[in-house]
Amino acid sequence: MSIMKKIRHKAETAEGAIKKSVGKSLGNESMEAEGRADQSKGNAKQVGDKLKQVGQRIKHTFTQ
Repeated sequence: MSIMKKIRHKAETAEGAIKKSVGKSLGNESMEAEGRADQSKGNAKQVGDKLKQVGQRIKHTFTQ
């Protein structure tokens, strides 16, 4: 996985957290929910990338 993908996914998670906090402080429920969704999406992408890395390591272990 490229470093740019990692940065993009972490940025998406951070952006969601910020949007969630701003929405909460402004009392804007839709913005808060959208931020929560963005944060979850970024976290899911990070987990997916980690699983992909583990799969590649396992493949590499058994092919040698």
